[in-house]
Amino acid sequence: MTVLVVGASGATGRKLVAQLLAQNHNVKVIVRLPDKLPDSWKTNNNLQIISASILELSDEDMRKITCDCNAIASCLGHNLTFKGIYGNPRRLVTDATSRLCNAIASRNLQRPTKFVLMNTSGNRNRDLNEPISLAQKCVIGLLRLLLPPHVDNEKAADYLRTEIGQYNNTIEWVVVRPDDLINQEEVSGYEIHQSPTRSAIFNAGKVSRINVGHFMASLINDDVLWKKWKGQMPVIYSKYSS
Repeated sequence: MTVLVVGASGATGRKLVAQLLAQNHNVKVIVRLPDKLPDSWKTNNNLQIISASILELSDEDMRKITCDCNAIASCLGHNLTFKGIYGNPRRLVTDATSRLCNAIASRNLQRPTKFVLMNTSGNRNRDLNEPISLAQKCVIGLLRLLLPPHVDNEKAADYLRTEIGQYNNTIEWVVVRPDDLINQEEVSGYEIHQSPTRSAIFNAGKVSRINVGHFMASLINDDVLWKKWKGQMPVIYSKYSS
């Protein structure tokens, strides 16, 4: 299987790429600064590094890059700097998601392409009745006003929910919602839930980036797991969360 990963140079994206390579997939990555990637990637015959800014690629470039991909995974996010949070592109995740989906749709394939989007547990799945407290609603409202990356995450998930939908012939999707991300060297036990089981604002759990990468890779690799979660927005917690 050939998998395209965008956001591969990020902390979680690197973990996902490592998991996919361990499963013997052919992996393509689009990165702006390939010099910062691990040296082992540059000599791996199963990994193709494409040096580019994803939103600056032409539509034709996007079609060529995705032409042989069975799955696409996005770990894109905004850098936690003033420029990364408030500068352009403010719709990085949303615009990349829509452009990748358009490139997939233009191929007219017989079998749907899998699309896995890393998102956040602070984003509600509006296909479900996910109740939250009034206090959390107020905080989320402030986040929408003050933090453009939160709005970007919401809109990217909404694009898949509403524009691609549940019955698209060319694209099937899963939006993975991790809670508070931490670093850990090894995969550990984790739990997957249809909706949050705790408040993402006032009682957040924790999940390691490597566990998120493992779950995203498993979705791509395991058709049974994919059928269980496709068209949904599962939330992931590490089991040691308290």
